[in-house]
Amino acid sequence: MKKITLLVLGFCCCSVTKVAAQDTAYIHPNTKEKGWQDVFTKGLTNAVFPAGVWKDSAGIFTASKDEALWSKDQYDDFVVDLEFQTAEGTNSGVIVHATDIKDWIPHSVEIQIADDYSKEWSNVSPNWQCGAVFGHKPATNKSLKHPGEWNHFTITCRGKMIWIVLNGTLVNECNMELFTSAKTNPDGSEVPAWLPNPMATLPLHGYIGFQGKHAGAPIYFRNIKIKKLS
Repeated sequence: MKKITLLVLGFCCCSVTKVAAQDTAYIHPNTKEKGWQDVFTKGLTNAVFPAGVWKDSAGIFTASKDEALWSKDQYDDFVVDLEFQTAEGTNSGVIVHATDIKDWIPHSVEIQIADDYSKEWSNVSPNWQCGAVFGHKPATNKSLKHPGEWNHFTITCRGKMIWIVLNGTLVNECNMELFTSAKTNPDGSEVPAWLPNPMATLPLHGYIGFQGKHAGAPIYFRNIKIKKLS
């Protein structure tokens, strides 16, 4: 009986631990806690980007061209927490698992940021809209704010899993292992031709990037923090 009790207790503890680990992906974290650090230093002195494209204006990062802002370091499992603000027509994104920052589009996963209220992006495929794993899996239960307002984004990457929280709501949960085709997603939607590498085959180690002024509309980022997961 004692052995059975211990086994039950052990199972319960494991279950609670697993649930707790999953739950952390569904909420915005307290980035003042131990383990969190800024991705970029003041003035973007540790960032990688073409000279003159990105600037730091009192802690707000924005670009003048469609060139990405890259982390100096590469990461495996992590949580990245940030705020972003769109303008009218913004199309941008947070790039994870990037192994080639010069030719990043086919060698990474992009978490889409877009002004879904705009004429340009309100009628496109859902997997091109804000909170989507771009070209692959659309967001649900979106709580995107209008241009000019700050949004809170938390992206958790652990193994093949990606969780995306937007303004306090879990809007996407993606298992990269299920995306084995370069042409068709599991839901039957078409994969963009410029994403020839199935997500299931992508390395889970790489740089983190932030897309610049794409499609003529700016994007603004601030408070970009990261925590490595063991």
